[in-house]
Amino acid sequence: MNQLAKRIVDEAVGDEPVTPPPPETNQTAADKRRLDGLKGGVARAEKLTAEQRSEIAKLAASVRWHKVD
Repeated sequence: MNQLAKRIVDEAVGDEPVTPPPPETNQTAADKRRLDGLKGGVARAEKLTAEQRSEIAKLAASVRWHKVD
């Protein structure tokens, strides 16, 4: 934390060059990854039987509502 504070002060005073922002992502590739991810859930659901989907949903609800702190 101290190093971060020193760096911020140095950048503000002008003792250290400003850190460049991270490179931009390739939006086309990001869109394709998102689309592939959206397709995956649908494809998995189509392969499961109604009973399997029901069991998965029951497990998810159980975990969601019975969290132990």
